[in-house]
Amino acid sequence: MLELPETLILSQQINYFLSGKIVSNSIAAQSPHKFTWYNGDPSRYSTILQGNKVLSARGVGMFVEITLSDSMLLFDDGVNLRFHPNAGPIPTKHQLLITFEDDTSLSASVVMYGGVVCWENGNSYDNTYYEISQEKPSPLSAEFDEAYFYALIAPESVRKLPLKAVLATEQRIPGLGNGCLQDILWNAGLHPRRKLSTLSDTEVGNLFVSIKDTLKAMTDGGGRNTEKDLLGQPGGYQVRLCAATCGMPCAKCGTAILKETFLGGSIYTCPVCQPQG
Repeated sequence: MLELPETLILSQQINYFLSGKIVSNSIAAQSPHKFTWYNGDPSRYSTILQGNKVLSARGVGMFVEITLSDSMLLFDDGVNLRFHPNAGPIPTKHQLLITFEDDTSLSASVVMYGGVVCWENGNSYDNTYYEISQEKPSPLSAEFDEAYFYALIAPESVRKLPLKAVLATEQRIPGLGNGCLQDILWNAGLHPRRKLSTLSDTEVGNLFVSIKDTLKAMTDGGGRNTEKDLLGQPGGYQVRLCAATCGMPCAKCGTAILKETFLGGSIYTCPVCQPQG
């Protein structure tokens, strides 16, 4: 699933591989997928994109945003973006395929669910999380400092929540989801079930540092190794806690990593390094 490290890496690669290319053709919704969200009628995408030049891309929280000369593209959540050079294989199933004048192409394929969104310049796309991601500072920015973080978690309604809900819901921190959450809390020595109100001042400080440092390490490493980049290659950051490490020894203490279901998703923890109490 797309989270901040992946959207930043994908946008960098799009800027490198696609900037300046002109759209010659596009096909949307060729493979029906009930959990793919389009903006309006996807059959209009080809008309909207025809002849557009790719100008730039950026990672905005959990979104990959591409600016073209006369339109915008936006991808989120479970969308796999792939660049296909001349000889590269193109997936037989896709929710959007864009072909450029030089015969290269970009495909977007949805795994579980995700947004494949297009709109013309002069219009807008109404999505609360997208708006939040544009308004709030990135956790990798200088604006996301201790003062900002402490103000973010100060409301009593937030302090009553478990850490997973605080960090990985409602996009309080743009681009931070359940995937990145696991290593952030492991690095901080905190359990996802812990209520924010039970943390000491030192633990809150450690959490802030872990958010900044872990997301930076994931991005500097080219994204998480559980996700793939624009060329279909896994990221270079080795995730400590995920489905693949369940039952494996904790890198800190050697205790087996546990898997639980919590707040509608899986959490992975070390029972020694991340005590609940």
